[in-house]
Amino acid sequence: MCEARQVSVEAATERGGLLLGRVLAGVPSGENPLTHVAELPERAATVVPWPAWTPPPVRAAFTRCGVPEPWAHQIEAAEHAAAGRSVVIATGTASGKSLAYQLPVITALTEDTRATALYLSPTKALGADQLRAVRALDLPDLRAASFDGDTPLAERDWVRAHARWVFTNPDMLHRGVLPAHERWTTFFRKLRYVVVDECHSYRGVFGSHVALLLRRLRRIARRYGSDPVFVLASATVSDPAVSASRLSGVDCVAVTEDTSPRGARTVALWEPPLLADLAGENGAPVRRSAGAETARILADLVIEGARTLAFVRSRRGAELTAMGAKRILAEVDGDLVDRVAAYRAGFLPEERRALENALASGDLLGVASTNALELGVDIAGLDAVVVAGYPGTLASFWQQAGRAGRAGDGSLVVFVARDDPLDTYLVHNPSAVLDKPIEATVTDPGNPYVLAPQLACAAAELPLTPDCLPAFGETAPAVIADLVAEGVLRKRPTGWYWTSRDRPHSAVDIRGSGGDQIAVVEADSGRMLGTVNPGSACATVHQGALYLHQGQSYVVDELDLDSGLALVHAETPDWTTTPREVVDIAILDTVSAKTYPARGGGEVTVCLGEVAVTSQVVGYLRRLPSGEVLDQIPLDLPEQTLRTRAVWYTVSESLLTGRGIDRAGLDPAVIPGALHAAEHAAIGLLPLFATCDRWDIGGVSTANHPDTGHPTVFVHDGHPGGAGFADRGHAALIPWLRATRRAIAACECPAGCPSCVQSPKCGNGNDPLDKAGAVAVLTTVLNTLRT
Repeated sequence: MCEARQVSVEAATERGGLLLGRVLAGVPSGENPLTHVAELPERAATVVPWPAWTPPPVRAAFTRCGVPEPWAHQIEAAEHAAAGRSVVIATGTASGKSLAYQLPVITALTEDTRATALYLSPTKALGADQLRAVRALDLPDLRAASFDGDTPLAERDWVRAHARWVFTNPDMLHRGVLPAHERWTTFFRKLRYVVVDECHSYRGVFGSHVALLLRRLRRIARRYGSDPVFVLASATVSDPAVSASRLSGVDCVAVTEDTSPRGARTVALWEPPLLADLAGENGAPVRRSAGAETARILADLVIEGARTLAFVRSRRGAELTAMGAKRILAEVDGDLVDRVAAYRAGFLPEERRALENALASGDLLGVASTNALELGVDIAGLDAVVVAGYPGTLASFWQQAGRAGRAGDGSLVVFVARDDPLDTYLVHNPSAVLDKPIEATVTDPGNPYVLAPQLACAAAELPLTPDCLPAFGETAPAVIADLVAEGVLRKRPTGWYWTSRDRPHSAVDIRGSGGDQIAVVEADSGRMLGTVNPGSACATVHQGALYLHQGQSYVVDELDLDSGLALVHAETPDWTTTPREVVDIAILDTVSAKTYPARGGGEVTVCLGEVAVTSQVVGYLRRLPSGEVLDQIPLDLPEQTLRTRAVWYTVSESLLTGRGIDRAGLDPAVIPGALHAAEHAAIGLLPLFATCDRWDIGGVSTANHPDTGHPTVFVHDGHPGGAGFADRGHAALIPWLRATRRAIAACECPAGCPSCVQSPKCGNGNDPLDKAGAVAVLTTVLNTLRT
């Protein structure tokens, strides 16, 4: 255990400490996975009276539902909204943010029988959960209804004609509401409130699309004579007023002091042990996987009767973790096997609803989930949360951790580190998790790759006029000029008009997933198992890939990208599959470049700009559970090109091969591996400085890039047009590279491992890599940047 540990296990919260002790009892003798344990103290609530403007029936309804007195922050936010001020409430998980918007909205709908409201959530599960909560108040004539992709077609006409509080998501607002606003005239005419729930999840390209979508919404509302108040709910984030104002397009006041009660919480940082009898790629030491460790912890907690939610980074990981826990439970108590399940995106609606109900009722004791259950679904009474791998941002980490102890009882949170540079850094630097301020969200509504299609959609809804352009930002006129030149819009004396008969909305992918979902279908039965994003289809459901669904394994027979179909058959092989990918990068435009001369000659140049990243899945590996590679099978799949933003630095070869002061002294043969290792580690550490995770970004390194003529390391955004992550890295380059060098140098492995320079997403199989060379490269670059 590290010396920085704050409290002993025995001194931890009673419930959390007992659960942690149970988990530790299952650790094999001689292993010591804990690096840090901290106790977060309980907090008492601050209650206040109901506002005088609350109608007695509304107050009585909340009292019946178990809210005799509201908390102070709930009423502070509700008062702002009732007074006509747009507001964001940014407080912790389980702090009752729902009441802060329910109270003013329901009051308005009660007092004015023609008033309407709109609720937006990033997931269908959260929207359905909030709709249930509103209906449970049993107030007359609210006519709250869902309007999303799961709403039967027969019900949609009724919702448009009669619903007064519509619960939907950005996708349906974009494709189903705004393009058909003439059919929503009655609803828009008296629109009083727009609720944007879990608004911290709208970041990057998705957040930029939603920001422009909300501007389109306000424009339509004004067309029918309304000017709604925005009420946004967020996890704790930095600068919530600025983030919410940028997202909504209206000035927002922030409520940030959390006055809800919170049970004491034990937070344990956990590093799986090295496996003495197993070496990974290039002979590097390997730790027990975070998924396998989480499966064991989840099983131990289920045996203890603790209701537990394990957050796993990927759909496949959630399935494997649930399967692993079931195998362990089958050896102990067969009756517990069916009380564990996986939950993830891509399930069919009826499967999601059944799992949510089973978890809420307690029929399920353990669930391994992707971040699909991170957001707001009210699952009370969880005893423990296991976070398998850093979720990319502190906001997401604390949102996930906050799912435990929602009833105010003591609880346990275990953060299990993956074999990854960032995770390793965090479990050995606990202050970076426990004490560091929460990040601000990153959105860029001015991104032309986002703004252009959004302006096209806006013009198809209502002609654009000079008066409405300021709401879309300073770059809107230039983007409109480009759309006119391309023939997408036509300029007339009264504004800009959409030129086609077809609406553009269906072609605009606001989540950046690459288009319509790929359906995964069992070939023999024709049964649809689920869906995958088209952007990841080549890597996850290529021919021969192993696909997991609800604990069952399938092998892909055929992937047809044109028809959006992956055909599979049930099979339980003793191998798994890993895609192999080749990536190339070309510089399109250098926005910023600064050269730093080194003492004695040579230089480092740091750049920011636009690039084109071309990638192609060219084959896949089949591996045994031991990690041994059975074979490599080639694939013939199309190239994919991404135009995006990147930060990159070049280093004179003389600085890398020369000896002496500020020289790396590398043999030319190891330069490719040194740059590759530095690139991997930099990608792993960028989430410390930008609101992203490593799956939002990518990188390329080369000993002689044709566009720069020098050894070059690129780190790029993984979204069209960029999402602001490379820009954040460019702004924090020195502390970012300093943390990267420190993480590599501090790792105990001799030649590089997943904890420092190997990457789980490397398309080249982590070859070549040179750990010592990466430290030398980064030392040389940092010394030159400081001169």
